[in-house]
Amino acid sequence: MVQQVTEGVSITVETFYQPAQSNPVGSEFLFAYRITIENLSDVPVKLLRRHWFISDSNGSFREVEGEGVVGQQPIIESGQSYQYVSAANLRSEIGKMYGTYQMENLYNKKLITVAIPEFQLIAPFKLN
Repeated sequence: MVQQVTEGVSITVETFYQPAQSNPVGSEFLFAYRITIENLSDVPVKLLRRHWFISDSNGSFREVEGEGVVGQQPIIESGQSYQYVSAANLRSEIGKMYGTYQMENLYNKKLITVAIPEFQLIAPFKLN
């Protein structure tokens, strides 16, 4: 699990290898990740956009950008948190992800960029 705080917003990431949805022989490895966004600031924020950087040990790299997360643009009140689960497909058993969320301070309408800390995606059988 990794965590990072940017401008009063804490991002925590947990990862889970999904063996039932993976096919190592076909170089398909699915990883789920749970993101917890906690608003430690004094003002409500709204998550507007996400921007991911995803790479694997084969050297492939891709970016994923879009509105919200899992089809939502949540408003997170001061002292509250929001959690969601998503997934990433890799072509190798080892990879990493990191990125940013664009959020809006709902009091002054200022846009803020919140860092998503880099996290590793490693199939458990590679750890032996």
